[in-house]
Amino acid sequence: MALAQQAQPQASAEPKPQTVTVTSTRDPVDKSYRKMIRGMERFEREHALAPQAGLRFHLLPRTPGVNMHGITLRALGDHLALPIPVADDNTFTLPRNEQALREDAAVIANRKTTSMTWRAQVITPGLPPGTRRLGDLRLECLVGMEAGLVSNSSPLFGWISNALTTPEQVCNSPDGNFLFFSERPIFSVILRAGARSEILPFRMLYAGGEQTREMLPFCDCQVLLDRTYYAPIWDRSWPDDALVSFEYMDEPSAEVKP
Repeated sequence: MALAQQAQPQASAEPKPQTVTVTSTRDPVDKSYRKMIRGMERFEREHALAPQAGLRFHLLPRTPGVNMHGITLRALGDHLALPIPVADDNTFTLPRNEQALREDAAVIANRKTTSMTWRAQVITPGLPPGTRRLGDLRLECLVGMEAGLVSNSSPLFGWISNALTTPEQVCNSPDGNFLFFSERPIFSVILRAGARSEILPFRMLYAGGEQTREMLPFCDCQVLLDRTYYAPIWDRSWPDDALVSFEYMDEPSAEVKP
């Protein structure tokens, strides 16, 4: 027996799928592994929008009091549980697994599904602090919609119009209402491209500024309202290299310069 134990190979540091039999019903709001892989494929097809950037997925708080530390993820199929490592900043990449695709696995966290917001994260390295690149945001929208990351919207208070059903329609229309999140609560958002600059109007901040107590639970901006903004990703008069810069609420002395 001792010889047999010594002959066993050492465990790999890489996560390996477990063969399981799933008896519980998966939450229909959990993210689809197939859709998220399609989002990754969309990223590769549209990579010219952000040629220097990579793709990660990002978990953000949605409901008050949710613990965002120590989150674990699995792709759970009928006979498969594939661990998905999550970084300390709650971002992750999705490994491609043929069994998970065949079994139409769900990507499930050890948190209530509706307690978190899911987004694609596309960030060009080397940008000035407190800025985002418009082409990166365009690609985030396309990938996020393709991956099915926006969910739990009420038909009555739909943040994305029911008439807009494809990533192209949502991301190329001013009515698409695809929300982005800044790192900190924002005071102002400024768009710049060369000598051209524009301060985004209030209606493009704080999810439009029209939310009521009854509406907020149906928006994935619920606890991040002061960090939300719309970007004119549909407006092709702004190039992909245009920069979106932020004046933050915790910098009250900052002067907003158009």
